Amino acid sequence: MNDPTQAPAEPTTAVQRYSDLALDPRLLRAVADMGYETLTPIQQRAIPVVLSGHDMMGAAQTGTGKTAAFTLPILQRLLPLASTSVSPARHPVRALILAPTRELADQVYANVHAYARHTPLRSACVFGGMDMAPQTAALRQGVEVLVATPGRLLDHLEAKTVNLSQVQFVVLDEADRMLDIGFLPDLQRILAYLPSQRTTLLFSATFSPEIRRLAQSYLHDPVTVEVARPNATATNVEQILYKVPEDLKHAALLQVLREHALRQTIVFVNSRLGAGRLARMLERDGLKAQAMHGDKSQAERLATLDAFKRNEVEVLVATDVAARGLDIAELPGVINYDVPFNAEDYVHRIGRTGRAGASGLAITLACERDSRGLADIEKLIKRRIEPRELEVHAPRRLPRAARDSGLGSSSVRAAAPARASQDPWFDKPYEADPQAAPAWDEQGAARASAPAGNIRARRKVAALLGGKPAGAK
Repeated sequence: MNDPTQAPAEPTTAVQRYSDLALDPRLLRAVADMGYETLTPIQQRAIPVVLSGHDMMGAAQTGTGKTAAFTLPILQRLLPLASTSVSPARHPVRALILAPTRELADQVYANVHAYARHTPLRSACVFGGMDMAPQTAALRQGVEVLVATPGRLLDHLEAKTVNLSQVQFVVLDEADRMLDIGFLPDLQRILAYLPSQRTTLLFSATFSPEIRRLAQSYLHDPVTVEVARPNATATNVEQILYKVPEDLKHAALLQVLREHALRQTIVFVNSRLGAGRLARMLERDGLKAQAMHGDKSQAERLATLDAFKRNEVEVLVATDVAARGLDIAELPGVINYDVPFNAEDYVHRIGRTGRAGASGLAITLACERDSRGLADIEKLIKRRIEPRELEVHAPRRLPRAARDSGLGSSSVRAAAPARASQDPWFDKPYEADPQAAPAWDEQGAARASAPAGNIRARRKVAALLGGKPAGAK
């Protein structure tokens, strides 16, 4: 097996437009319905390779059309096997696309469904966080293209609701992210279910040494297609770095949103708890903000994403679960409220903006403790991000006494004035009676000698044995 890093890309004639591709008219019609005319660089080089039947490693900047680069040629190869029969047996799973997150799987499935709309080919999507019953029903009807996350696909394999024995194409989309999440054992189990004679495609925006080892194990003489330097960021995305103190980050975020007039943006944080807290703070500041993280159910996440796409949400506060697979047209910018722990996540975060050739803005708010993370990012993308000074106008905070009395802030309700007592006797301080004799001395001895109310007096032993107490007659 050859090293995929040394496999040269096959020479192909550069094709600029979809209409010039050797694709079925039904596929070209679907592409035209979606308004696409010009091929992106990854599509120009990857589509001919996949049509030729070679295994491939595809590296491209995120947002450059990797989904169409593998979906269209796979559909073209499957069309001769397409059937209009209603029998599920005539629609076995022939192409398997694995994605690391639910959002990415849903996004890929939407594209597959759109490209195959004029053909008899069927598609389905299975991922966790949803009821398995509807997914099982769809699989039993028969599908040629299955988009899945590894965990839920294993659930269906164990339940024997899906058969992968006739798979001809397998796609590992965002494979590096699957390894980061810890899906390598699941991938190995899934690949063991597949026929050895198949075409394997691995697509990712970043190529780590682990990814290259994975490709060397499961890809046969792959063609490597790199349309951009690995781990490079899009040139049409302006990257800005602001150095701000940790305690002024929230104020800096509000100032950046206002100064750059970001009408819609994704704000990335590192923790689920931080996402929920920041979203609530932004709502109190008058912004339409919602949080999106792994603790939310899939239905909640899809509803939040749909509201964001409809411009009903201005600020989407998200963890890195949203850094992959979100395809939002003309997203003006993203903000890194927290510098990511993994430098490669920075590439994927800022890849949410500047998609399909549009311009974008990526802003990072960093404090002193983020120096090491910033150094890792600059080393990865092989460029320096010059820090800029941001004069943060911290919100004016009043002393506690002033806040309690409601002075200087209309949002704090003023304390009601104390009402004068009707009887002046109750307003007098306590004064002891000098004529009263202290009663505790003489009462204390009596209380000490007397047994407590719930304790019985001790009785003589003779009384317990039936005799008379001493002194009784």
